Amino acid sequence: MGADRAAPARAPRPRLWPVREILNAIFYVLRGGIAWRLLPSDLPPKSTVFRWFSLWRDTGLFETINHLLVIADRERVGREVSPTAAVLDSQSVKTAESGGPRGYDAGKKVKGRKRQVMVDTDGRGLILEPQPADIQDRDGACVVLRLSRRSFPFIAQAFADSGYTGDAPAHTNRR
Repeated sequence: MGADRAAPARAPRPRLWPVREILNAIFYVLRGGIAWRLLPSDLPPKSTVFRWFSLWRDTGLFETINHLLVIADRERVGREVSPTAAVLDSQSVKTAESGGPRGYDAGKKVKGRKRQVMVDTDGRGLILEPQPADIQDRDGACVVLRLSRRSFPFIAQAFADSGYTGDAPAHTNRR
């Protein structure tokens, strides 16, 4: 056996759980708002489910799926694939101390996070950006507007309430 021979390629380890069951477990946690450790025993173990969830979250798979679903649904109803107008709004929600940055929204008296959301004019979710609750809507909008340019470059107008008034959102370079 010479040293110039290539080692045989290793086959990937066979999956113990079907991807469908892992997705069912992820949907169970997200829909129910429960902790990973409370997954029922008939679903895959929490370590397996969380590992796949983290991988798919960190690689942007969920955003890609959402983008493709938005495009498919817009085509289904006869709309242009990419929207030209959008609606921007936010929601402050209470959160626990762990799990990421949080702040205090004095206007709503909420300590937690804020969801900055951009939807098309039919209500399909385009961009969802979590932020600490102490970020003002007009400042958080700049991030969302810049993010929207990557996936939805033809948005020319965004509708928002008075919390978004000011120079920052109006002059955000979305390129």
